[in-house]
Amino acid sequence: MNHDQYPDAYIRAILSGVKTVAIVGASANPARPSFFVTKYLAERGYRVFPVNPGQAGKLVAGLPAYATLADVPEPIDMVDVFRASEHVPQVVEEALALTPLPKVIWTQLGVRNDAAAATAEAAGVQVVMNRCPKIEYARLSGEIGWTGVNSRTISARRPQRLGQGVQRLSIDRPGPTRT
Repeated sequence: MNHDQYPDAYIRAILSGVKTVAIVGASANPARPSFFVTKYLAERGYRVFPVNPGQAGKLVAGLPAYATLADVPEPIDMVDVFRASEHVPQVVEEALALTPLPKVIWTQLGVRNDAAAATAEAAGVQVVMNRCPKIEYARLSGEIGWTGVNSRTISARRPQRLGQGVQRLSIDRPGPTRT
């Protein structure tokens, strides 16, 4: 797999196919990106499990935190890594010890470890590196365009008014894609 760029269809299939997400390195600090990614994914219907040994037994973004991936009480579809690149092999090793195996290892912006990615892929696990699932979900659903951010997606469709509050689109909606 070329980890320098990913087709939209690959990212969309992952985000549509996973239901449970473990956020390794989730922070209880609401100013940290890992906090709002945890909260955002939970608000979009994913079952999210913050994983941070320093927060185990406490709440992170209103969700119970766990010390390790093995402590998460149900199978994990995707492991989202908020740790420095040099820690990714350890996280992949921990993820590959789970039964069943996660479907995806995802590393956050600025986090890349090609050797760990090759290990995960050799075990049949998909890998996404140096990307944020929150940003990708928002971009693919059209949410990111509401704020005037260039989503790299051109469409003449207007967002529908779904009622009061923040409109949430799904990545399952058909729409233009980038290759």
